Amino acid sequence: MTRLASPQTDDRLSRRARLGGWVTRETTGGALLITAAALALVWANSPIRDTYFTVVETVLGPPALHLDLPLGTWAADGLLAIFFFVVGIELKHEFVVGSLRDVRQAGVPMLAAVGGMAVPAGIYSAVVVLAGDRGALSGWAIPAATDIAFALAVLAVFGRGLPTAIRTFLLTLAVVDDLLAIVVIAVFYTDQLRLHYLAASLVTIAVFAVLVRARRMRWWLLLPMALTAWVLMHEAGIHATIAGVLLGLTVPARGSHGESRSRTHQLEARIKPISAGIALPVFAFFSAGVNLVDSGGLVSILGQPVVPAIVGGLVLGKLVGILGVTWLVTRITPLRLPDRIGVRDLLPVALLAGIGFTVALLIAELSFADAAHTSGAKAAVLGASLLAATLGALILRWVSRTARRRAVHGRPDAPATACGDVDEETGLLDPGR
Repeated sequence: MTRLASPQTDDRLSRRARLGGWVTRETTGGALLITAAALALVWANSPIRDTYFTVVETVLGPPALHLDLPLGTWAADGLLAIFFFVVGIELKHEFVVGSLRDVRQAGVPMLAAVGGMAVPAGIYSAVVVLAGDRGALSGWAIPAATDIAFALAVLAVFGRGLPTAIRTFLLTLAVVDDLLAIVVIAVFYTDQLRLHYLAASLVTIAVFAVLVRARRMRWWLLLPMALTAWVLMHEAGIHATIAGVLLGLTVPARGSHGESRSRTHQLEARIKPISAGIALPVFAFFSAGVNLVDSGGLVSILGQPVVPAIVGGLVLGKLVGILGVTWLVTRITPLRLPDRIGVRDLLPVALLAGIGFTVALLIAELSFADAAHTSGAKAAVLGASLLAATLGALILRWVSRTARRRAVHGRPDAPATACGDVDEETGLLDPGR
């Protein structure tokens, strides 16, 4: 006999779905990140700032597993792995059925993403070398990262009325940027590699891949496998968030076993609210608390060469790298931008790509052993991200107003669709609409 759900159960599921949909909105996610970062920054510079750093440095976890880590490390290595799992799922979706499945269509933003990482890294390296701070060269990858959540949130708020192709370009660029950032973290920020633990982690991920493809997904099996893979990756000496990405990449992106939705859609719908509503804000809270009062104060921190290097890399480097590569590729190769989209239309996209935040803060923590460089780098990431978001928002607002006026007056070159399409059921980015 089929069991019928009670009205109370239906109501709980409906409330849960509405809450999950609200949390995973790009605007909501951006607001939660900003609020968490602002709270940390205020607390870290208040008269009771010692309590903030006491909380961040509080050690928890079993020593036998080498997991007796400070809360700040748990946020960066543990909670952020949830975010990277969602990134892995989105990458798999885009590679199989999304914007990255056709290299001819995705070629320009993919190459632009490479330019948008190489030029900022070059600017950073040049600035710190010219300033005589060669010890800071380890932070070369900090301005290379783009925060996809923040960038798309600003675009969703200020870019209404623009062609869908502009959002798709930013989405594709940010996804490739995330992928390259993951590779950078795995290759350049691994101190000591323990191959036996790495092999054990990969075997565990392979088992997870089999289980996630089974006729029924059993959480009581998937969750222990994921946790085991994370612990083993941590023991291998590789940043444990890489386990999250690899696990996400194993999830099938096409419907199977007669299901109406793919496993990537199902898992993202369940995990993304946790990532957007808990993991990212908590990480921002533990990572953004830069002490600008002690150790020489604001002048001492902002006077470090890493500050102009990061700001220049994120704001100017992203702009030059993305627009320059896009212009070059469309001139000397058969690859082209979508119809009615020119290089000049991508100016706000290039600025929004300068919003580093989440991954940039993570790389800043991995880059330096001393607190001075780390504080300067984090302050620069926050300032540059704010500047890039503000400039991008102002230009987007002007461009979108112009586009809406053209549409109202029946101009033939007016955009036919609005950017910001999202699958209402799953919350997945849907560039194909």
